[in-house]
Amino acid sequence: MSERRANRREFIAGIGGAAAWPLSLRAQPAKVYRIGLLNSGGLGAGPFEASFLRGLANHGYTPGKNLVLERRGAEGHSDRLPQLAAELAASKVELLIALGYPTVLAAKQATGLPIVEFSAGDPVATGLTDSLARPSAQVTGISDVSAEVTPKRLQLLKQFSPSLRRVAMLWNADDLAMTLRYKAAEVGAQALGLSVQPLGVREPADFDHALEAMNRELPDAILMVSDPLTNLNRKVVFEFAAAHRLPGIYEYDFIARDGGLMSYGLDLDESFDLLGGLVDRILKGAKPAELPFEQPTRFRFVLNLKTAKSIGFEVPTTMLASADEVIE
Repeated sequence: MSERRANRREFIAGIGGAAAWPLSLRAQPAKVYRIGLLNSGGLGAGPFEASFLRGLANHGYTPGKNLVLERRGAEGHSDRLPQLAAELAASKVELLIALGYPTVLAAKQATGLPIVEFSAGDPVATGLTDSLARPSAQVTGISDVSAEVTPKRLQLLKQFSPSLRRVAMLWNADDLAMTLRYKAAEVGAQALGLSVQPLGVREPADFDHALEAMNRELPDAILMVSDPLTNLNRKVVFEFAAAHRLPGIYEYDFIARDGGLMSYGLDLDESFDLLGGLVDRILKGAKPAELPFEQPTRFRFVLNLKTAKSIGFEVPTTMLASADEVIE
C-alpha cells in the first residue's frame, strides 16, 4: 500500500512539473509564412484575386491564419516596379509571386528572392529562363501557351462571324510578353486567311488613338491581348464594339462576364492551383531550379449571349453547345 502511495505522489509531482516545462517543449504554434505579391496593375491580384486565394488555400495557406501576404501594385506605372520589389524584399518575405512579365523582370533584377510567376508570357522566349524543364535559379511559374491557344480564339471569331476578313488586335506594346502574344495571334490570323490591324498601346491615352484608327478603317472584329493595361481599359473597347456592332474575343472569362462577347483562355482555378503547389514546395525548401514550369491543361470558352444580342448577332447553336459558360 505504501509503495502505491509513493508511486501516486511521483505521478502527481510529474504532472505539476510539466507546467514548468519550457514553452519551446510544449505544443508548437503553426508557422506563419510571409510571401510577397507584386503586380504591375493594382494592389493585390485584381480580377484574379478569388482564384489566387483559392489556389493558396488548396495547399494549406490562408492569409490571417498561417500566411502574411505583403502586397504591392504599380497601378500601371512600370517604372515603380523595382522600388516595390525592393520594398518587398526588405519586408523579409520568403518568396515573391509576380504577375506579368515587367513585374517578374523587375523582381528578378531587384532581389535575390525565389519568384513564382503568372501571366508573364513564354518565359524562354522572353529570356526569363533558358528552359521550362530546368528553370533558372530564381524563377519558376505557369508557362504561357499562347501559340496553341491563340488560333482557337481566332477560329471562334470566324465561327461566330463567317464573313470575318479583318481583325483589329489590341495589345500592350511596352510589354515583351504581350508583344509575343500579339505576334502569335498575327501568325494565327494569317493562317486563317485573315488580315490584321495592329493597334499597340502603351498607356491609357493610347486607346483614343486606337479607336480613331478603327474608326478610319473599321475592322470586322476585335481581339484584345489581356494584360493589366488592356484589362483596366476594357470598358472602352466594349463600348466601341457595341457602337459598331463588332464581335470581340478576349483571354479571360471575367472579361466576358463583364460585358465582352467571348473569352477563351486558361481555367484560372486550375492555373492558380498549380501556382499554389509551386509556392508550397518552395516554402518547404525546394529551389525554383528544381521546379519545372507548369503547363495549363484546362481552358474555358465563355459566351455572353446578352452582348451577342445587343450587337445583332445570332449565335450558332454549335457555339452555344460548346460553351463552358453562357451568360444570359
